[in-house]
Amino acid sequence: MQTIRTDVAIIGSGVGGSAVAHQLAGSGAKILILERGDDLPNEPQNSDAEAVFVQSRYKTTDEWVDAKRAPYRPGQYYYVGGHTKFYGTAMFRFRESDFTHTQIDGATSPAWPVSYADLAPYYAAAERLYGVRGAAGVDPTEPPRDAFPHAAIPHEPVIAALSDRLRAQGLHPFAMPSAIDYGPDGTCRRCGTCDAFACRFDAKGDADKRVLRPLLAHSDVRLDRNAKVTRLITDGEGKHIVAAEVLRSGEILRVEAQVFALCAGAINSALILLRSACEAAPDGIANRSDVVGRYLMNHHLTGLMGVKPFTTNTTKFPKTLSLNDFYHGLPDDPDARGNIQMLGNIQGAMIRATYPRTPRAAADWLGRHSVDVLAMGEDLPDRESRVRLLDGDRVQVDYRPGGRAAHDRFVRHVRHVLRRAGFPVVLRHSFGIQAPSHQCGTVRMGDDPATSALNAMCRAHDHPNLYVVDAGFFPSSAALNPALTIAAQALRVGAHLRNARAI
Repeated sequence: MQTIRTDVAIIGSGVGGSAVAHQLAGSGAKILILERGDDLPNEPQNSDAEAVFVQSRYKTTDEWVDAKRAPYRPGQYYYVGGHTKFYGTAMFRFRESDFTHTQIDGATSPAWPVSYADLAPYYAAAERLYGVRGAAGVDPTEPPRDAFPHAAIPHEPVIAALSDRLRAQGLHPFAMPSAIDYGPDGTCRRCGTCDAFACRFDAKGDADKRVLRPLLAHSDVRLDRNAKVTRLITDGEGKHIVAAEVLRSGEILRVEAQVFALCAGAINSALILLRSACEAAPDGIANRSDVVGRYLMNHHLTGLMGVKPFTTNTTKFPKTLSLNDFYHGLPDDPDARGNIQMLGNIQGAMIRATYPRTPRAAADWLGRHSVDVLAMGEDLPDRESRVRLLDGDRVQVDYRPGGRAAHDRFVRHVRHVLRRAGFPVVLRHSFGIQAPSHQCGTVRMGDDPATSALNAMCRAHDHPNLYVVDAGFFPSSAALNPALTIAAQALRVGAHLRNARAI
């Protein structure tokens, strides 16, 4: 077996892994990033809805099973840059309240072992790193912050009209913070395919373009593609991680390092830890508390299509508007709460991919005559909501969403808001765990090793040289897109690692 030695091994090249590497580059430490996928090819199909959604051209061919052991093909994308290659560019800071203990319909959303103040400087650094555009001082729930690095992306006419109608209802629509290279010298062409598509013009602020590519100019940073980590190996006492077992191009390799940062995504990081069970850790590495793989959350995500039969929506880049007036609850129902933001344009092929019996003409008509909105609610952690390994290394995702009733009440209210804004018909669709969006919570952090796997710096309680730095560390999901919070905490962890090495 070939052995590769490095100082820091980072498993996963997405928003978490790339940010850790960013902090360590130039420190003198040798950094090896292990990515199970390859570079995403730049090709016409990147922006072809038929290829992306109907043919699932870029989705993994892996097969998982659900709670009833029915097989399905998960919405996972394994490429350099991780899921940010396909994300919708939304880069929100969590609200101050998201880090505190709250309840929804009597169920608990736990406090984090870090506060907004702890992350604030790293939020600012992440916004600069990703080139986030927005406007401060409009969102009534906004935490303390300085100005955005770049001005907000202006609304196109249809979205500007919706913003005006929302404001006429006494609401406070604001510019959605977006990581995109827009402006006179930018590469964004408003091509109409951004959210859930890869960008052919490198305009999207993804981890590959904004973070990894500049890092590879450093002689001490190396990226190994097509290198899937299958498990971690401990010393005889089960305390220190001494190596990662890697499958690369059909060959099994051993990667030895002083520090390991596991950043493979909430589900895959948990699977690696569970798969690493050994005599010293029979239930999996970092799992003395039996929380690894548990508390899986995904956000309540409901798409709403506001249909205007006699109006064509010509918007190319709709994700410029958001609304947080109900983030802390409705006036008469404080538990019904969440964020509202624009979806990317829904095309006919997307509708047919989800509802195959829909006639092509009807799906295309709906796509042309709708304005598409996402209502996002907090998914509450449930210990029995989990990912587990079955016999034969099969993966089961037993997802049990929490707080669904409150989210349904919130969605009903949002539909009324959209009808008052001029949409006579508002259709809805709920996104489930099969979608890759916002999975979190499977390797939760906390102050108590009996109830958490990681400390406030994402270091495993039981393994001093193991850090887990992806959405798996979330104790709660909040009700906002997770990418910027992962990046901020990863920058914080990376700074800690750099200082700990005294280099």
